[in-house]
Amino acid sequence: MRVSGFGGQGIILAGYIVGKAAAIHDKKQATMVQAYGPEARGSACSSQVVVAEEPIEFPYLSASDVLACMSQEAYEKFVGELREGGTLLIDETLVTMGALDKDVQIFSIPATQFAEDLGRKIVANIVMLGFVAGTTDVVTAEAMREAVASSVPPAAVELNMKAFDQGYEYGVAQRAAGGAAAFKAAALEAELIGSTQEAS
Repeated sequence: MRVSGFGGQGIILAGYIVGKAAAIHDKKQATMVQAYGPEARGSACSSQVVVAEEPIEFPYLSASDVLACMSQEAYEKFVGELREGGTLLIDETLVTMGALDKDVQIFSIPATQFAEDLGRKIVANIVMLGFVAGTTDVVTAEAMREAVASSVPPAAVELNMKAFDQGYEYGVAQRAAGGAAAFKAAALEAELIGSTQEAS
């Protein structure tokens, strides 16, 4: 998978946590390769994480099975590498999708907005990791949760666990609904039913 966004969002940390969850807690093989744009902070950056049951001979992605995008620039730069039938996760607070030329499963979360609501925008990456755990099978939720807890400062564990759980629960619900479009349609239908009942 590839986790992508811009410098300053904790994208590299997010990739490290996925790899740690896979290798240490799920007992799989994992590699992580990071990449920054020439401007570093504020420019597109990404973390490539390869997870496998068998030893990994080549740590670089030629195509992504799972792509998480947390900025518009990252989405535009990396969406073309997503494999047919792959999974696309976007932070809808910061990413506007265009038309796609392949069949992929799409999940969408306002990760940055959720983080701001928790009082710390910087935990948007952890919200996204929860979302990854809730919508994909890259690593187990418990492995990701343990990796998050052991990768942030002790004073920040509680906040990061709240961020993770919010993303995870949102992801589980969206996956159960069949993707972003079906999830939003169901939410809208529930809202309309509620409004009708109140009016009557």
